Amino acid sequence: MTPIRFDSVQPGDALPGIDPPPLSRLTLALYCGASGDHNPIHVDSDFARAAGQPDVFAHGMLSMAYLGRLLTGWVPQEALRTLRVRFVALTPIGARLACRGTITEKFEAEGERRVRLALSVADQNGQTTLQGEAVVALP
Repeated sequence: MTPIRFDSVQPGDALPGIDPPPLSRLTLALYCGASGDHNPIHVDSDFARAAGQPDVFAHGMLSMAYLGRLLTGWVPQEALRTLRVRFVALTPIGARLACRGTITEKFEAEGERRVRLALSVADQNGQTTLQGEAVVALP
């Protein structure tokens, strides 16, 4: 990974996005095992329907994990200073997600040069399912 330099980025610059494969039942089942979150609303269609949902839906933390992948594909993990997210909509089975980030600010703090990023995950219809913000330190 070629290091991203503070002097080479500007507010408005976009990070390289990631577009994971469409959300499948297998993905949800594998995430249940990896995360330890076995809430049946994410893998049992009958349970989800009994709860008033049309079908199962993704764990919010799965979308957050995709954003983590977006960030660590851009900078090393040790550059991450903060990551905050807000879950704003359910992510249905079959969704095709787009994970994006944009630099919103450059600043210095605690002797480091840092950038603030606006982050989002949206489905194929443009429905934002997760919004967030991160701060990373850059050389």
